[in-house]
Amino acid sequence: MNQPQRHKGKGRRLVWSLALLLVAIGLLAAARRTYVLLNPSQTPRFAAAAAMDAGFARHPTLTLLHILPAGLFLALMPLQFVRRIRVKHLGWHRRSGRLVLILGAIVGLSALVMSYTTSIGGANETAATTLFAILFLVFLALGFWNIRRRRVARHREWMIRAFGVALGIATTRPIVGAFFAAGRLSPREFFGIAFWLGFTLTLLGAESWIHFSREQPPALSDPA
Repeated sequence: MNQPQRHKGKGRRLVWSLALLLVAIGLLAAARRTYVLLNPSQTPRFAAAAAMDAGFARHPTLTLLHILPAGLFLALMPLQFVRRIRVKHLGWHRRSGRLVLILGAIVGLSALVMSYTTSIGGANETAATTLFAILFLVFLALGFWNIRRRRVARHREWMIRAFGVALGIATTRPIVGAFFAAGRLSPREFFGIAFWLGFTLTLLGAESWIHFSREQPPALSDPA
């Protein structure tokens, strides 16, 4: 194996490790939120967590409509990028892909509604979640549009971008934790910042991976 292939292999393993870590964070966050909503008698240990839980508890149906499809979306999405599954189980890949698109539409639309009903960080958070929810829906639509026209490479790239946006909600968790640990700002002051940082980082990461993994056309041989 030559040097560029070794670097690409290491890069692929790193990207997969980070993506699966963020998926795990997102699934844990969804599981915790579901548990708290279904067990309202539970009292959080931290006052800040109590305030956040109270905000979501005012809209339990909307919150569950968002986080349950989001959890299934995060669980299924990585499998869409496994080459072995696509090659050996193309039918499953297509069926799960349709389910992923339906789940993504529910997640994106419910996120738009939640941007104006459960916002903790005020207008700054609402602006971030609105923008990235719209981008998420647009990326999913472009992914679907391209695969219907059998443009597989472009379909893959748009779905990577959609996955990058979806992982942004997991990236915000450690950022929010860092702000809590610093103790300098209130949740209303830093939540918007955390959302802008989290979603932007994962979307930039997705874009970087697209360029890094994009197949290059074979070089023309030297006529000489």
